[in-house]
Amino acid sequence: MDWSHYRFVSTWDLPAPPAVVYAHLERVEHYPRWWPQVREVTSADESSGTARIRSLLPYTLVVTLRARRRDVPGGVLEVSLTGDLDGWARWTVEPDGAGSRATYEQEVVVRRGLMRVLAVPGRPVFRANHALMMRAGRRGLAARLEAV
Repeated sequence: MDWSHYRFVSTWDLPAPPAVVYAHLERVEHYPRWWPQVREVTSADESSGTARIRSLLPYTLVVTLRARRRDVPGGVLEVSLTGDLDGWARWTVEPDGAGSRATYEQEVVVRRGLMRVLAVPGRPVFRANHALMMRAGRRGLAARLEAV
């Protein structure tokens, strides 16, 4: 097993129709406005950019995102990730009652040196850190959607 390999799945139930949720998730450059751990997103062009992410642990991850799939009717947004993390991330937005369910999937290999060295003993902490980040993101987006 490669201890630096991670697969995450998070589900967010949100109080807005799928098209509205998709539109917010599609605007990655606005994530820092509602997702506290996404500290900065800088666009390179229409399909790529760089994100600086920092959660509870005292390190910042820097990743380059490149659009891989943008399927508005299917509610799918997918990017490739390179940098401190290499892999991919995908949002799938579906109707759920009066709102939406957004499923986030991510499969990455950690490239950042210290995180690779701490891969075995740090794994539970890294996973918990990711869970806290995702929880804060859901709360931030839900609050933004309710304010609109």
